[in-house]
Amino acid sequence: MSSIQTGVRAPESLWRRELRAMIALSWPMVMTNLAQIAMNATDVMMMGRIGPDTLAAGSLGSNLYFAPLIFGLGLMLATSPMMATELGRRRNSVRDLRRTVRQGLWVAILVSIPIWLLLWNTESILLWMGQEPNLARDAELYVRWLQWAVLPFYGYIVLRSFISALERPAWALAIMFVAVIFNMLCNWGLMFGNFGLPAFGIAGAGMATTLSSMLMFIGLAIVVSVEKKFRRYRLFGRFWRADWPRFRMLWRLGAPIAGILAFEVTIFNAAALLMGLIDAASLAAHAIAIQIASVTFMVPMGVAQAVTVRVGLAYGAKNPDGISRAGWTGYAISVGFMTVMALVMVLFPHALIGAFIDLNNPVNTAVIGLAATFLFYAALFQIVDGMQAVASGMLRGLHDTKMPMVLAAIGYWGVGLPLGVVLAFHFDLKGSGIWIGLSVGLAVVAVLLQYRWLRRDRLGLTRNH
Repeated sequence: MSSIQTGVRAPESLWRRELRAMIALSWPMVMTNLAQIAMNATDVMMMGRIGPDTLAAGSLGSNLYFAPLIFGLGLMLATSPMMATELGRRRNSVRDLRRTVRQGLWVAILVSIPIWLLLWNTESILLWMGQEPNLARDAELYVRWLQWAVLPFYGYIVLRSFISALERPAWALAIMFVAVIFNMLCNWGLMFGNFGLPAFGIAGAGMATTLSSMLMFIGLAIVVSVEKKFRRYRLFGRFWRADWPRFRMLWRLGAPIAGILAFEVTIFNAAALLMGLIDAASLAAHAIAIQIASVTFMVPMGVAQAVTVRVGLAYGAKNPDGISRAGWTGYAISVGFMTVMALVMVLFPHALIGAFIDLNNPVNTAVIGLAATFLFYAALFQIVDGMQAVASGMLRGLHDTKMPMVLAAIGYWGVGLPLGVVLAFHFDLKGSGIWIGLSVGLAVVAVLLQYRWLRRDRLGLTRNH
């Protein structure tokens, strides 16, 4: 039936169809992201059971670890819009997808080497940053085992981008679910000496995450090699064969994505380091509040990943109406969810904090009070955090990454961090000042990215070059 016969029902049907497609693609990605953060949350919760100092050291170590990890992750994420656009142009494309996966894995190997060299010197870096010697020492024990998770994690991300571009992300979720359980058992055994294993303490958390990341990559590699939908691509065939134009394109598209993620994550890392300069209680409270905020952020992050695929497919098919529908559908889902989460943080802060620390232990009183305050500020930036995440994904689907990187630098490091430092140390607001700065920085980035999306046609972003 033609659109003339159906009148206004055709556009409405297209929006409903897009909503169904977006939800179908988003929810396994969201759940995969939640499972990924659950692995880190498990580490944090078990460190908290050892003691506040261990929790503080783990927070320092994980923040230092995640800064370079996230930069490399941006390079891996470039494979997603590239494969989606290729499928948008030719739905049965095989060779192009295989070559993109292969070069993505090459990039993963190449970028992991300097990250390993950097993280091996964790204690020296933290001491140079002015952190307490005992915390820096324990943080290095954690990171020296954790750092080997980098390469298998990157390999997993590349393969996840492949199955997501084919709109079959459920396999990644199933493997991640197994990895989360495996990580919990490894933590319980390696940190506390259960199951007849030695008690490695904080180092055991790093071991558990590395083993879990290896399980994730190996599991997904087996799936793409034997599952009927994927095996015809022969992703690991002729792995040694170079495709230098595609390799360079990955770097050209991925470096700005890496920059965006690095600017966002490192401002939170900087916040943790600044908390360490205030006192151990502030640092431990910050670790709890940021972990809770990170959990809620996994939903808009997953929606943003789905939006990148859906926008990329429409972009490759040269369908501007499809681009608009995909972008705004993801936007509505993300902002709606984060609005609900903001209310939960305001109404039930102690219930959330209690998952990470014993509320009845008097030694934790200072940490609990500070965590409740920080969680209030986290509630304030939930909506803008969801806005900036999905807007970045929308633009990424159009292969627009360079200017969003500049806008992220302005918002996070030009506005958010300086404001937080001034409020914390000059106006003596301490940890609250740092969180206010984070909130304002996220809001600035959200507004700037949203404005660019609104002007996408005028800027020529929807023209497939």
